Amino acid sequence: MTTYFEDLDPGDEAPVTTHTLTRTDLVRYAGASGDYNPMHHDEILATKAGQPSVFGHGMFSMGLLGTALTDYLGVGTLTHYQVRFSRQTWPGEGLRTRIVVKGKRHEDGRNLVDLECSLENAEGEVKVVGEATAALPTRN
Repeated sequence: MTTYFEDLDPGDEAPVTTHTLTRTDLVRYAGASGDYNPMHHDEILATKAGQPSVFGHGMFSMGLLGTALTDYLGVGTLTHYQVRFSRQTWPGEGLRTRIVVKGKRHEDGRNLVDLECSLENAEGEVKVVGEATAALPTRN
């Protein structure tokens, strides 16, 4: 499905994407990324360091949010994507995305849509907050 510039208006929200973080996610992401920090997989070391448990990779969370953006706008449309990690994610935690269209503009011959995005848990605690811009085609 193609999302067109004309289809979006400020205030529009993307469909919510949900994911429950598992320990298997942590192991699979460590293998795929090469990030073997023991805080993400070694319960004993994580608790010795003062953490209640192992916790998710920030880049995994960023990837969940990025996937929701491309599912909404289309692969290859993002021209900018930036996040800030605000809280850790924990195994068993239900996560959900929030993507809101903030504005539309024409710049350098492109049709740009600016968005605010976040990943939060079921209690509404924001884990990742960010912004994105996408260049979208027109219906013409």
